[in-house]
Amino acid sequence: MSNTDILIIGAGAAGLMAARTLAKAGKKVIVLEARDRCGGRIHTLNHQSFFGNAELGAEFVHGDLPVTLDILKQAGIPYYSASAEMWRYKNGHLNNEGFFTQDWELLIKRLNKLEEDINIDKFLQKEFSGDKYQELRDSVWKFASGYDTADPHKASAFALRKEWQSEDTDAQHRIKGGYGAMIKYLEEECKKYGGFIYLNTVVKEIHWQPGNVKVATAEGTFYEARQVLIALPLGVLQEVEAEKGTVVFYPPVPEQSKAIQSMGFGAVIKILLEFDELFWEDKFAEELAGRSLKNMGYLFSDEEIPTWWTQTPQHSPVLTGWIGGSAAANKKHTPDEEILKQSLQSLGKIFNRKFDELKDKLLAFKIVNWTAEPFTCGSYAYDTIASPVSRKALNTPVNDTLFFAGDYLYEGPIMGTVEAALTSGKEMAEKMIKA
Repeated sequence: MSNTDILIIGAGAAGLMAARTLAKAGKKVIVLEARDRCGGRIHTLNHQSFFGNAELGAEFVHGDLPVTLDILKQAGIPYYSASAEMWRYKNGHLNNEGFFTQDWELLIKRLNKLEEDINIDKFLQKEFSGDKYQELRDSVWKFASGYDTADPHKASAFALRKEWQSEDTDAQHRIKGGYGAMIKYLEEECKKYGGFIYLNTVVKEIHWQPGNVKVATAEGTFYEARQVLIALPLGVLQEVEAEKGTVVFYPPVPEQSKAIQSMGFGAVIKILLEFDELFWEDKFAEELAGRSLKNMGYLFSDEEIPTWWTQTPQHSPVLTGWIGGSAAANKKHTPDEEILKQSLQSLGKIFNRKFDELKDKLLAFKIVNWTAEPFTCGSYAYDTIASPVSRKALNTPVNDTLFFAGDYLYEGPIMGTVEAALTSGKEMAEKMIKA
């Protein structure tokens, strides 16, 4: 049995940030990670599977985020703007105008008058019923499902109001070398200060009492410590006992378990397609759109795979597809081959290309169904009506022995992001040091 001061379960952004903070403070730390790599929902491909550089998970830095940018500065990792033109395919036409949704200002005005939180779907049905507001309702549904990967029947109207009024859409960045470069830095920092990271280690049971924790793995190995930090994705914690990634507490922690189940965790499927050329920049596409698409960054539609983006400002032959929320949840068990077919059909419709033509141009593809992945079980967190109270319960240590960290425990408007995970990991590590 390995003995240490602190055990951390999960080597994603929150777990590694906490491990680095604790190890730097002189604590003996062991990180246990179920996968054969660190990073969790961050997974950068560098010259793998034909992709020169691609993000299977987190990709953008959504704003000038202090914790993320500070780490990049410390690590000497550059980043660059990901701001680019937004285009839409609608009613058979490509255009980059008219993105302002009619009645959006009225939506925000009525949201600001809301005194008691309700889910965003109920709010829309109450305040914006009828045919007149059909476009607005559709727009809000698409945004909540696509961007937040949320179920609008559960998503908090208060939280979305806060998010929509805090967005900095102009400050979008990508990291040179991908988020994986940051993960590698945190991993190396943890080890530099004496921490250990054990991969391919699936934690199944946490036996605890105040001041003592024994962790059992699927392989029958045991680890012991005074404290444990659970830095697993919320989706894994919400899964039933029979699932592969599930962790069981002995004795149970009913208050924390109830809090976990009451919070929101979305669904997403990400599709990476690499072609033999940037066909969306050729003469045919230019004639179709009425002008050059060389600065197109983001493309929205009502197709089966509705959202796409390029690697602009880099002119790469990679297109990334995205489907989130209930639509992604409904495709949890859809085979990759079918999703690839739907992807090429969607692009064919948008760019007026034949399916076989696009298929012949395809050099490589990678489909990441994060909802079906047993050590993730979804995308990222979103707020439900119960989330503020639940977050308070989970941010409170259990007998200074059990601690939780992750993007779902972040208090600000950008929950579900890497910034949220890093902030939670850092703050919880500081609590553990004080404890």
